[in-house]
Amino acid sequence: MGDGQAAGKRRSFYGWGFEEDAVGAQEMAWFEKTWSKLFQVDRFDAAPMPVESEIELRAPRVSIPPPLRAFCSSDKYERLFHSYGRSVHDLARMIHRRDFSNPPDVVAYPRDEADVAAVLDWCGANDLAAIPFGGGSSVTGGVNPTRNERYRGVVTLDLARLSKVLEVDTTSQAARIQAGVLGPDMERQLKPTGLTMRFFLQAWEFSSLGGWIATRAAGHYATAYTQIDDHVESLRVVTPAGTMATRRLPTSGAGPNPDRLFLGSEGAFGIITEAWVRLHKKPTHRLATTVRFGSYEKAVEAVRVISQSGLNPANARLLERDEAAFTEAGDGTHDLLVLTFESGDHPLQPWMDRALEICADHGGQWDRQALEDEGSQRKGAAGNWRDKFLRGPYLRQHAIARGVMRDTVESCITWDRYMAFQAHVKERTLAAIREVTGRAGTCTVRFTHIYPDGPAPYFTWHALGDKSRLVEQFWAIKAAASQAMIDAGGTITHHHSLGQDHRTWYDQERPPLFAGTIRAVKQQLDPKFVMNPGILIDP
Repeated sequence: MGDGQAAGKRRSFYGWGFEEDAVGAQEMAWFEKTWSKLFQVDRFDAAPMPVESEIELRAPRVSIPPPLRAFCSSDKYERLFHSYGRSVHDLARMIHRRDFSNPPDVVAYPRDEADVAAVLDWCGANDLAAIPFGGGSSVTGGVNPTRNERYRGVVTLDLARLSKVLEVDTTSQAARIQAGVLGPDMERQLKPTGLTMRFFLQAWEFSSLGGWIATRAAGHYATAYTQIDDHVESLRVVTPAGTMATRRLPTSGAGPNPDRLFLGSEGAFGIITEAWVRLHKKPTHRLATTVRFGSYEKAVEAVRVISQSGLNPANARLLERDEAAFTEAGDGTHDLLVLTFESGDHPLQPWMDRALEICADHGGQWDRQALEDEGSQRKGAAGNWRDKFLRGPYLRQHAIARGVMRDTVESCITWDRYMAFQAHVKERTLAAIREVTGRAGTCTVRFTHIYPDGPAPYFTWHALGDKSRLVEQFWAIKAAASQAMIDAGGTITHHHSLGQDHRTWYDQERPPLFAGTIRAVKQQLDPKFVMNPGILIDP
């Protein structure tokens, strides 16, 4: 059974979720009405979705050696499913152009590290590119097969069969887990222990532990346990040069940390097969509310003070008023702070009281009755925003089918530069939308994570494009927004990784000497450059 199939269900090869997952008529009507209002149009003509039987794939360029046939396949559906990630331009190519011209030639489902090593040996001996694949949720071209002609073929290694929680240390609150496990399955296996990784992200259903580590993902918490970096104790990685296992420790001052070499490596150095990760007690105490601000500048200042207070809220998402209105979290007259505290150890009222005191000092107002409701984070403004956020990936293919580009760029910047930064990024993005499409679009911002020295702003933009030119239009807008973030001193990505899509701006961000360091590491671990070509550096 592959990653694309589970319990008799198959993943959609062109969209989000399983083939039978459908966006309801009521939900679709609401979004069409919202998009119509945004773009001042009366109706949308949706392009039909791809059908497997109508697509002709090129023949595999390589034959699977007999020793690998037990876990390798050139099945049509498997090759379709592994042809793309799930970015806007990936979907536009699939839906509007029926472009499946570059599928992997072979999809491998290794059962253990020996299988992984065997595939990498085969690739190295035959000039084949090896593409690691977790859940396939990449929106940055991180799992897309290379088109580089130096390779005779492409093999995608899907780690779906490496999906077990192998060992749990309840004393230290940690677990040894195989890298191919998807979020829901991992939590299901951990449930009897009373512990949880508590690492939830928008793609949680269809992303893997190894994918989180390889892309340096950011999860549920707005503070404290934000990055996957904070959860990793040790790793096992199979590289073309051999297997590397790091020592499991809380921390160490013994030289550079080898785990950090693979955090964010995106499969360029090897394939992460398992990890020891830190766990948490399940929350037994929660408090949540939504705070309204009449001034965005004062709201930002309140969040800055909270970030430097040591209170460490689990959630501190500041929604600009236009974003709040779009998701029905607000009426567009106030900026909203979704504020949550949770703990598996102690009541939280003093923490919430102090955070609200800070908000009040900056003009914030909140519903005191909702604060007393244990389930308030799932209702009202916060609940509306949460529901729209989680449903976003399911709507993406339907938006693309209607010519609606709905995408995000996210960054991180210090507090002293934030206001000028967000104004510059919004200005350049909106100008690009108008220039590219000939009509106005939207660009709103929220904080996803906060740190004592700065926030992670997450910009969401909408534009109505020409279906026949959607790929090119998307890239023109994406490039303008990305360059604006780099020009204003931010990073190209806070939590969506680099993939192939962010290389242009990553090359501007990193120090030149560090690029040479990466190349030297690549030469040591992957001397034939078979691992995920185009990631981090060029072959």
